[in-house]
Amino acid sequence: MRGLIETCEESGSFDLPAYLDALAPRMGDVQLVIALDSGAGNFDQMWVTTSLRGLVNGTLSVNVLTEGVHSGDAGGVVPSSFRVARQLLDRIDDSRTGVVKPAVFHCEIPAERVTQAKQAADILGESIWQRFPWDSCCDDGGKFTFVQPVTKDPVELILNRTWRAALAVIGADGLPAIESAGNVQRPCTALKLSLRLPPLVDASMAAEALKQTLEGDAPYSARVTFHYEQAASGWNAPASAPWLTALLDGASQACYGKPAAYLGEGGTIPFMGMLGVKFPQAQMLVTGVLGPKSNAHGPNEFLHVPYAKKLTAAVAMVLAGVR
Repeated sequence: MRGLIETCEESGSFDLPAYLDALAPRMGDVQLVIALDSGAGNFDQMWVTTSLRGLVNGTLSVNVLTEGVHSGDAGGVVPSSFRVARQLLDRIDDSRTGVVKPAVFHCEIPAERVTQAKQAADILGESIWQRFPWDSCCDDGGKFTFVQPVTKDPVELILNRTWRAALAVIGADGLPAIESAGNVQRPCTALKLSLRLPPLVDASMAAEALKQTLEGDAPYSARVTFHYEQAASGWNAPASAPWLTALLDGASQACYGKPAAYLGEGGTIPFMGMLGVKFPQAQMLVTGVLGPKSNAHGPNEFLHVPYAKKLTAAVAMVLAGVR
């Protein structure tokens, strides 16, 4: 058995393609590719990732003035750059529902993935949305009300986060801090956008479509630009061979006492698409330890050590079973 281990994903895996090309003769017929950078629906069994969403990141800039002016003098005359930006975002998603509008950012969800979403929903139930740190408010009677998810249907929530597009504003510029904000009509607003893409949507095509949608026919002829910095396509796992399914269930039963479960993930592992092209006949095992409240990339990210130990053993059992 020969193996190649790569640990540079968080830095972009910039050297992986070169190594794969250089070592291809020695690697021969690759049977199995394993990625240990994904999530887990709970800490009770082995979770296998069936799909990953793609991503387009970029900055939308709206300029209406060359310098700030008094808001009393300009209000009602000069269009707000923030309002123009808000209009442009309305072209992408519905501000009431969060549903992404343009068809180019969508794809048909395979029937197998819908079935797996239903199975995962049966296992996870309300924990799919309860695992997030929801804020709350308190009324005059002392009753607390928590922020609600977009829906409480667990199947729809799973499909939303794995097979449907979603837009997030992850940064802003041109807005002063509240304590230093004056009565000034600001000349510009810039927003950092993150558009998650369904697994089967081509990211390069989506990036160009996003640019054209935002920049075309600007309200009030404002100077609008969108520069995308990252466009990574998603990934959909090939059908699992019976030998791999059997190994996964056996390893999960041995380590956790439950069969393996299957779930798509909403994040992106950019090199998975490339590995699929490089090794079209190989089986793919994508799994990981990012379970409930792991808060990946957050300031309080944590590792569930008992789960990680069991997953390490389970993956080792799968490797030992490969012939």
